[in-house]
Amino acid sequence: MPLPSVVAAVATAGVVFAVVCVVMLTASARAHAGACRRAYWLLAAGAAVAALTCVGGIAASIAMQEHVVHSQPDRTLLGSLLALGIAVSSGLLLAGLLMLPGAAPTPPGMLRHLLDALVIAAAVWFVCWVAVSEPTHLLGDRTPSGCRPLLIPAAIAALALGVSVITAMRAPQPRGPVVRVGAGVTLAAVAGIGLASGVCQGRTLLVDVSAVLLPAALGIVAFAARHADRMPVPPTDPGEGLAIEGELSRRGSAYAFLPMAAMATSALYHLLRGGEFDLIGIVTGSLEGFALVARQFLALRDVRAYAERLRDREAYFRELAHTDPLTGLANRRGLLSALEDERVAGAEAALLSLDLDGFKNVNDMRGHDVGDAVLVEVGQRLRMALRPGDVAARLGGDEFAVLMWARPGEAKRAASRLLGVLGGPYEQEAGTVFLSVSIGLAGCATVPDVATLLRNADIALRWAKSHGKNRVELYDIEYDVKLRRLTELEHELRGAIDRDELHLQYQPVVMLPDVRPVGAEALLRWQHPRLGKVGPDEFIPVAEECGMINRLGAWVLHQACHQLSRWLAEGHDVWVSVNVSPRELHAPGYVDQVKDALRAHRVPPQRLVLEVTEHAVSSDVEELIRRLRDLRETGVRIALDDFGAGYSSLGQLRRLPVDILKIDHSLVVKEMVRVVVELGHQFGLEVIAEGIGEQRQMTMVVEAGCKLGQGYLSGWPVPAEHFEARLESATSPARVVPVPEQKRDRDQNAGPTSRRAQNVRSVDSSHEMRQA
Repeated sequence: MPLPSVVAAVATAGVVFAVVCVVMLTASARAHAGACRRAYWLLAAGAAVAALTCVGGIAASIAMQEHVVHSQPDRTLLGSLLALGIAVSSGLLLAGLLMLPGAAPTPPGMLRHLLDALVIAAAVWFVCWVAVSEPTHLLGDRTPSGCRPLLIPAAIAALALGVSVITAMRAPQPRGPVVRVGAGVTLAAVAGIGLASGVCQGRTLLVDVSAVLLPAALGIVAFAARHADRMPVPPTDPGEGLAIEGELSRRGSAYAFLPMAAMATSALYHLLRGGEFDLIGIVTGSLEGFALVARQFLALRDVRAYAERLRDREAYFRELAHTDPLTGLANRRGLLSALEDERVAGAEAALLSLDLDGFKNVNDMRGHDVGDAVLVEVGQRLRMALRPGDVAARLGGDEFAVLMWARPGEAKRAASRLLGVLGGPYEQEAGTVFLSVSIGLAGCATVPDVATLLRNADIALRWAKSHGKNRVELYDIEYDVKLRRLTELEHELRGAIDRDELHLQYQPVVMLPDVRPVGAEALLRWQHPRLGKVGPDEFIPVAEECGMINRLGAWVLHQACHQLSRWLAEGHDVWVSVNVSPRELHAPGYVDQVKDALRAHRVPPQRLVLEVTEHAVSSDVEELIRRLRDLRETGVRIALDDFGAGYSSLGQLRRLPVDILKIDHSLVVKEMVRVVVELGHQFGLEVIAEGIGEQRQMTMVVEAGCKLGQGYLSGWPVPAEHFEARLESATSPARVVPVPEQKRDRDQNAGPTSRRAQNVRSVDSSHEMRQA
């Protein structure tokens, strides 16, 4: 069989293969959706047109071999038709290539890819034009000068080559499938050009070879496109697409320089050889310049859009950084920014510092979801209650702040209205929530900087919360002085025990009417070398707030037991009472602490009296009863101090396991002693009248039947040695406080009231106290 016949047979088989490729691409199109589906339909359509063109080329080759077509005009016409078909198929294939996933990150990126490819295509076209035109005339007589439509597929082939190069440089990984599709499209365009050129020139072998290469190119496209759906999905966010485009544009930035260098070199060579530039050369050069200018214009527009988006995002994140995400109010950073930007220091403005009273209970009892809902509503109420220009902020937790453009007096009236606005009920799905708010207010006119303004507002808020809450306090320099002293007291109190600055004084409890001491109340005193005498009404609240009260209470208990053991060892019939704070009483290990102190200092339990203030009854009655019962089981006696201050009721008094009632000094002044004494006796309790400072009060207490008294008239608090001297100077034997019947069986050392207590031998309990 002659060679042309073999090539024709192979070409015919190639046409069948091309049809198979069309079917494969059509199946891929049906299996996808969206832009990917359109890409496969375009590839399938381009492959179908290419297959028809290939059939036409083979038919033309057979006609030329059979001498059916032999004139040059007929071949030119057939070649032009084939060139148009190849142009259409190449255009469809190129469009499908650009729409494949991963070929271009975004739709605007497709235009940029086309312009970049146009730069390369124009350069390739120009170099080829210089090579095939006079004077180089590289192809010689084989130059298809008579078939002008070949210029169209030639341009598309050059453009497909450019797209393939740009895709290879910029497509994200894995870019192999798209690059292979681009190579197949380029090869199909080149094969189509050879097909049309062979028909134009009457070269049947060229037609047959091109008819073989064209189906092979379509096969490359079909098989590579099957893997193109694994490419990354284009981003939907424009900002993300711009970021990807900016990243991809930095890859292979030399693409524009190499084509321009090739064009300049070929143009210079063409002129040196004496060549001239015709319309095609001029158009190609102009197209190259247009592509470069358009690409730079798009790049500039992209840069501007990207910069604008960066500014928008920067503004958004700046706003986000200055905004509380829960309430939508400004956060602490936003408030500081407003204070700095508005230059409020020294201006007619005021800063309100707000704190929700009892909000922790809302989170603990209702849950954080309800707490967050309440905070959101607080933010809404603040927005509605403020004037335009005022700045509301949430500083964290349940702390808020308001920058108000008003004088302090006007701001205080507005803050008082906020008490009602924020103190109203909060209706939630879990139930109604009731809260109050404390507000501290500081004026800006007299402060030098923002830091001082914030500090003044916080001091005013702290003062409002420590003086009853649900109120507005305007900053005063006196608050600063007092809080500074409290801070200094807290700092110095932490080392007062180690520096041996604390000591106990004992106020006598006397038998009436002969005023004989039978007991003593141990009172804590603090003598600071620089601050002087610091009263217990000043440092005890500080100790409770800073968590020092338990340590102070333990020290007082051991000191009092140590002194009591010495007095008992010396033969004095006396007992000592120690005050116990509610925080100590609720400590888990307090009962064991009392047992250890009694054991370490060898003190009979009934000689120790623990005084509990009536204020402790108002916190948790059931827990208090359990604690007091545990203490009574150790043998110590319990005294209810400040009875009549207004906390406990008669029902609670009946339930409380106490042994002694200490009448508050206010009842002594109001001459209500008789009622309380009779009440105490009905409950089987001993009664001690406190605050006896006048003879008239002494007479009234004695007439009321009260056997025990305490006050300045019967003795001031004195050091231990002074109280011991008074015990020694007593002319008659001392009496102990009568013990109720239910405790007599536990009091092994207590004899009849007419005789001295049993000597329990001399005990130096300093070692035991150190051990405890």
